[in-house]
Amino acid sequence: MNIGIDRRMLIVIMAVVAVLSIMSDGTPGIMNTLLIIPAVLIAITFHEFAHAFAAVKLGDDTPKNQGRLNLNPINHLDPVGTLLLLVAGFGWGRPVEINPSNFDKKISMSKAEAIVSIAGPLMNFFLAFIFLIIYYAIFIVTDVTAGLSTELAKYFEIAAFYIVTINIGLGIFNLIPLPPLDGSKIMVHFLPYNGKQWFYNNIQIFSILFLIIWISGLSRTILSPIFLAVFKGMDWVVASLFGLFM
Repeated sequence: MNIGIDRRMLIVIMAVVAVLSIMSDGTPGIMNTLLIIPAVLIAITFHEFAHAFAAVKLGDDTPKNQGRLNLNPINHLDPVGTLLLLVAGFGWGRPVEINPSNFDKKISMSKAEAIVSIAGPLMNFFLAFIFLIIYYAIFIVTDVTAGLSTELAKYFEIAAFYIVTINIGLGIFNLIPLPPLDGSKIMVHFLPYNGKQWFYNNIQIFSILFLIIWISGLSRTILSPIFLAVFKGMDWVVASLFGLFM
């Protein structure tokens, strides 16, 4: 479906914004960058794999035929989206192509598309939760062993923390209900028929609105409190599991 704005133009503009962000805020240290890279690879790869897996389970083999039903990062990375995730904390992978007409007719096409769309963000939140548990486990083990291999443990802690934050950021970002993000397809499913038609008739406006929100930095203003709330919620649950209340 035509989202109303040329994708190449969109990614070029967003890449420029990312570069300006680097120039203004300064680049992270080499070690931080090395620790962020695996977090980005994991977040994007599992996000897109989840889309592909959900689509295939619902009867559409398009992702499988295009080699997307695997965990090979090379098959899922979008160069600009990956760069943005590295430097800005929000980005995307190479979109998984689906053919809604192939979906199992037991559920509506709209519902199937919504399930495929939400699968990616849900995978990100699941990974964030698992790696937050790993983060606390490393923290506790390091404390109990009175600093043995503290330096190495510190790097594992930081890597796990990056995986948590990058996955939460990617999951929340993709739930924005504006095209071309997953949230728009999820939202459309819950709209009445007239609402769906209105949305599709004005999709170009919504695409431009998304671009404005991104360029203006409003996306960070909007998403930061949501990110913090999700992180604090997960942190409270995991800390409780370990008997810690922080």
